[in-house]
Amino acid sequence: MNFDIWYALLIILCLLNLFVSGFISRRDDLERFQKIAQIIMVWLIPIIGAIGLWTFNRSNDGNKKNTPEGRKFGGGSGSGVVGD
Repeated sequence: MNFDIWYALLIILCLLNLFVSGFISRRDDLERFQKIAQIIMVWLIPIIGAIGLWTFNRSNDGNKKNTPEGRKFGGGSGSGVVGD
């Protein structure tokens, strides 16, 4: 019975690491070296590394929304276009 619990925890841990590894590998804002280093950290420090790097990268997604690249292009009264 005890082994069943350990197997379940091991499966959950592997699924979490696979999820975070895939999440990191699909990021466009990281260089190749950064992706490899972060994925290695996820697997060497299983729970803390996976959750920590996932939240860190998710917080960077929130910062992109406030940058000019993250805003939608469009007109409006503040578009800065002078009339004809």
